[in-house]
Amino acid sequence: MPAVPTGYTSGGQMNKPSCFDRVKLGFTMGFTVGMVTGIVFGGFTALRHGLRGRELLSTVGKSVISAGGTFGTFMAIGSAIRC
Repeated sequence: MPAVPTGYTSGGQMNKPSCFDRVKLGFTMGFTVGMVTGIVFGGFTALRHGLRGRELLSTVGKSVISAGGTFGTFMAIGSAIRC
């Protein structure tokens, strides 16, 4: 027997996520993808410039937050437009 899809209630009615929930999910997914991108590109850039130790972590951390916030914001806006 197949599993019951999420969102179904016992009455058979489908509960759709609200627009705010979709925007939150879009921001979370975008922030996660932006963080990974920030780690990869920020790490390579910092290593190429010869940073080590605390300077490396500080630079990569700033890159992660910046890339995550930017991409998360754009994904949230895209999710809001689709609502």
